[in-house]
Amino acid sequence: MLNIAIDGPAGAGKSTIAKLIAKKYAIAYLDTGAMYRALAYHVIQMNIKIDDHEKINTIVAKLDMDVSYVGEEQHVFVCNQDVTQHLRGYEMGLAASDVSKIPSVRLRLVDLQREIAARRDCVLDGRDIGSFVLPNATIKFFLTADIKERARRRFVEFKEKGIDTAFETVLKDIEARDAQDSSRALAPLKIVSDAIIVDSTQMTLEDVFKTMSKRIDEVINRR
Repeated sequence: MLNIAIDGPAGAGKSTIAKLIAKKYAIAYLDTGAMYRALAYHVIQMNIKIDDHEKINTIVAKLDMDVSYVGEEQHVFVCNQDVTQHLRGYEMGLAASDVSKIPSVRLRLVDLQREIAARRDCVLDGRDIGSFVLPNATIKFFLTADIKERARRRFVEFKEKGIDTAFETVLKDIEARDAQDSSRALAPLKIVSDAIIVDSTQMTLEDVFKTMSKRIDEVINRR
């Protein structure tokens, strides 16, 4: 089984590179962040506050979530409803980060992610893939970049999608996400000892892709 873990802070480009790697190696791409966003969206739609852990615990215990693929695009279903189109935007990102700090949420979604990874070759990106979700992943990467560069990339992404927001707002969001993800009690964002660190601040997407592909090829050839 080929399981590739890509961890890193918000705006590092994890999902973009993960999709490219999935395509090159003909494996599934599992966007774990989208699963947390889907739960956060579901909670909000039920008019439950993100900090109401008791009610969220009840929801998670009965959570009906599934992941399927339409072409090469991952879709997340909650209670048989495709919620994929509602999952982007910095506000939903913050909500997902908040809800992910609840132990019952992380444990339930990690179980789902492990089940998927055990059934098929895949690449997963997130904050705690190599440290917590798949500690025995075939290969682990930690993709990062300078915080202002990450904010710039996210700002450009929002503009291309027609999302109107200020750069300063995006930067503050990235700073908040970094603080939340690094300080949470359960499975915080961290660099594990066996991860390959890729700092993309001065790298193009092609540079990152070539660097990571080379390391993956080395691992595959040794197997």
